[in-house]
Amino acid sequence: MLSVHTSPLDAPGGGDAGGMNVYIVETARRLAARGLEVEIFTRATSSDQPAAVELTPGVVVRHVTAGPFEGLAKAELPSQLCAFTAGVLREEARHAPGWYDLVHSHYWLSGQVGWLARERWGVPLVHSAHTLAKVKNRLLAEGDDPEPYARVVGEQQVADESDRLVASTPDEARDLVGLYGADPGRVDTIAPGVDLDVFTPGPAAAARARLGLRPDALTLLFVGRIQPLKAPDVLLRVAALLDHDPALAGRLEVVVLGAPSGSGLAHPHHLEALAGDLGLAGSVRFRPPVARDVVADYYRAADLTVVPSYTESFGLVALESQACGTPVAAAAVGGLPTAVADGVSGVLVDGHDPQVWAGAVGGVLRSPEALRRLADGARAHAERFSWARTAAGLHETYEAAVGDLRLRRELAIR
Repeated sequence: MLSVHTSPLDAPGGGDAGGMNVYIVETARRLAARGLEVEIFTRATSSDQPAAVELTPGVVVRHVTAGPFEGLAKAELPSQLCAFTAGVLREEARHAPGWYDLVHSHYWLSGQVGWLARERWGVPLVHSAHTLAKVKNRLLAEGDDPEPYARVVGEQQVADESDRLVASTPDEARDLVGLYGADPGRVDTIAPGVDLDVFTPGPAAAARARLGLRPDALTLLFVGRIQPLKAPDVLLRVAALLDHDPALAGRLEVVVLGAPSGSGLAHPHHLEALAGDLGLAGSVRFRPPVARDVVADYYRAADLTVVPSYTESFGLVALESQACGTPVAAAAVGGLPTAVADGVSGVLVDGHDPQVWAGAVGGVLRSPEALRRLADGARAHAERFSWARTAAGLHETYEAAVGDLRLRRELAIR
């Protein structure tokens, strides 16, 4: 596996670490449990990092030196793809030919490296985009920077050259075919999963006590990187509107769990300032990224998790929250209509108008019966997804890609 711009060892929620990190770790572990040996190559970001780390038996993370360890933004990484590729090829050269059976690249930067490795080693390339520039640019948040044209070109090249493309949802598969001209026969739709052993329901009161949150509040939760794409400002504006509702005034507590990322780094304190301007300084709690078991406690502590993103290829946060028995209010974009069962495990909201969102969120919060009904449906919906199921789907894709390559070689010989 290739993950150039973010290490699977990094905690999600800040910098460039997010759902893709979780995806790589969880699928690698489950693939190893199925008997596969997995090596994950990522860029070294510190001189203290060892060359290799065993993530779990059967899974090794390899740190490749490519450019300065620190201070290199994701937008600058294309200049280091040659150095990164050289590091990957040198590792393979230490072994007998045929050491790697297949390459699975994650995100377009890794796809560029995987494309060359595929040519050099004569093995299939499976690629997961995770996000697509053409989709992001079509659904930009106000004032956010569009993805550069170089990325659009790079994604197109990877889509053209990959033996298999993995989409998280039917919606993403349609985007790959419709926007990038991918062959539908080479696109496999495999839903991500959730760790149903870590993300489990539990008493909200106990979780709030452990986290230092108000025991009697109606708690709204945002989990993720703080950047315009994720739209945490929508949640704050919704909370400000609801705070004027006589039935909810003074009862709300908002928790923002994450750190600035991407274009959000240009204004790292924007959200705190907005909370002050909206009169919410006393009811918003800003918390840094934490370990996964603690994230689960935040989900348990919340009455409703809010996912107002402008685009999401899937939305693991929504799935994790539901696995903990906490319903979700999510934007009806990308993969979120798959991750959230509207009216069953949460509510889907069209657009990003705070007034519309306040109507949807307020309608749930004002009705204890609605909250209970959605909470009951949340865990049941999440149980439809598991990382073991995702890994099984990937394993089938890998086998098919290897089999197709073998068949092409046999036909060429004939």
